[in-house]
Amino acid sequence: MRKFPKLLFLSLLLSGSLAFAQSKDPVVDNIVQEATQNSQLEKLAHELIDVIGPRLVGTPQMKQANDWAISKYKDWGIAARNEKWGEWRGWERGISHIDMVHPRTKTLEGMQLAWSPNMKKAVTAELIIIPELGDSVAFQKWLPAVKGKFVMVSMNQPTGRPEYNWKEFATAESFEKMKTQKTEQTEAWRKRIGQTGYTARTLPVALEKAGAAGVVASNWSNGFGVNKIFSAYTKKIPTVDIALEDYGLLYRLTESGHKPRITIRTESKEKGVVPTFNTIAEIKGTEKPNEYVILSAHFDSWDGGTGATDNGTGTLTMMEAMRILKKVYPNPKRTILVGHWGSEEQGLNGSRAFVEDHPEIVQNVQAVFNQDNGTGRVVNLSGQGFLNAYEFLGRWLTKVPENIRSQIETSFPGRPGTGGSDFASFVAAGAPAFSLSSLNWSYGTYTWHTNRDTYDKIVFDDVRSNAILTAILAYMASEDPNKTSREKSVLPIDVKTGEPGAWPTPAKPNRKGGLD
Repeated sequence: MRKFPKLLFLSLLLSGSLAFAQSKDPVVDNIVQEATQNSQLEKLAHELIDVIGPRLVGTPQMKQANDWAISKYKDWGIAARNEKWGEWRGWERGISHIDMVHPRTKTLEGMQLAWSPNMKKAVTAELIIIPELGDSVAFQKWLPAVKGKFVMVSMNQPTGRPEYNWKEFATAESFEKMKTQKTEQTEAWRKRIGQTGYTARTLPVALEKAGAAGVVASNWSNGFGVNKIFSAYTKKIPTVDIALEDYGLLYRLTESGHKPRITIRTESKEKGVVPTFNTIAEIKGTEKPNEYVILSAHFDSWDGGTGATDNGTGTLTMMEAMRILKKVYPNPKRTILVGHWGSEEQGLNGSRAFVEDHPEIVQNVQAVFNQDNGTGRVVNLSGQGFLNAYEFLGRWLTKVPENIRSQIETSFPGRPGTGGSDFASFVAAGAPAFSLSSLNWSYGTYTWHTNRDTYDKIVFDDVRSNAILTAILAYMASEDPNKTSREKSVLPIDVKTGEPGAWPTPAKPNRKGGLD
């Protein structure tokens, strides 16, 4: 990785050091002015993140978000549409109440997992821990013991303090002791679950078939008060995630023979088979309308929090960039299209479907700019294996204000992304697509797929910078007299085969999700 070219960087420093100093391009200056003096980010964030909330594929909130985006674009004079790409199991989250009722009373912090079955009534039952058994035969003999009980399927964490907290305050000896204990305990638990003969996906199903009252998990994200919330695999009994602190309490009480009982009451609604959409908006090109600059961000989210930084901030960046471009650059040379993709979280399904359904667009892509890894300002840009990416991206970046551009490390030609976010769907098809990768802001621990991914975690100054960057890159890509090169670099030797690495190939989208 290296910084933007030093000679160019120095020349820009000499030309002026004020933030957002005027450029020699009035469109760029107008982009910066509109973004800083008339920003709509906070208003858009409130409407999307607070009012609509999380956007799990197949839920009413996802469709509400699709329709909200259409309304916003039309208000800005931008043509927009919802494109159906598949169908999904429809589901709507309701309330979750989880209480310990013995040996004392305590309301517990937790929630049902996505697509957890609806409970017809509250259930009170004793807890049981999967014991250490020698093999799958022993597990099958033990399995009837789960009947009528809530089964704890997660390890009891040895500490609820993140590692950075230990590193700051513990003695060196104590810190190393904790890490060793955690490693040993994790390996022992992994072995214990492996000896059942089931996986994390199939074990809850086996417990359900054996008559368990429900499945209790705790997917700690290694930070204070934060758990990752994914999907349930049970069909009839509830699957809930309980916060580390309360899960540890229940585990210790169970282990010490106090036979704790909890009451679980969850509500949800099955909505049948529902259509799934990508929301597409575009500002038509005037000279080359059949060539495309694509702004890209997935619209869906997991629903433990409200999907603020994954990927509300990417969505807001692209919407704000489109709003600004329509106002200050209403007649682009090439068509500027934004894609708000569905079901990225289940495997890039919306963008893969778009690539599959629109070869006429993909083959005429000038550039794709995707943002999807948190609220931070963009700090990394890879050429994604396109041999000449530096030539055009480097030229376009010269127009970006120095205080934004100087933060960005570039890697050219880089290597093609094989997944992770929607840019990879386009890269696999040979289209020059790039990830605008953000500063961390403890994303992996505190907001990525967690119960704490909420409005208050958004850093609006960074998102504003990203909207400016995106709008300028789109403008420059649209104006460039030359079509971008798709020539691919020779990839490094695959150590397993001894052959040059292979370029990724397009993957099929899942167009019928959760219907098995």
